[in-house]
Amino acid sequence: MAKLSSINKNNRRIKLSKKFLNKRNKLKKIVMDKKLPLEERFKAQQKLSKLPRNSSKVRVVNRCQISGRPHGVYRKLKISRIALRKLTLEGKIPGMVKSSW
Repeated sequence: MAKLSSINKNNRRIKLSKKFLNKRNKLKKIVMDKKLPLEERFKAQQKLSKLPRNSSKVRVVNRCQISGRPHGVYRKLKISRIALRKLTLEGKIPGMVKSSW
């Protein structure tokens, strides 16, 4: 089990990234638009840098929904390989069995 502080910190990052998503995208469009004057783009870049760092989507870590583990997490299932194996062995995932050959 991961530290609760790490899990909570990541949850805060997720909330912030959702909150500032539209604002961040609008400012990025202005910054990347080469047709606009340099001053306007520079002001947009400054506004973008004033936003909280943790509001960036890049700062969010994929963590296991069960254990909070940051590594070995399947994106589609949002659980780690260890949690997936444990659930499989308990028979809680239909159609999935431990392989043997």
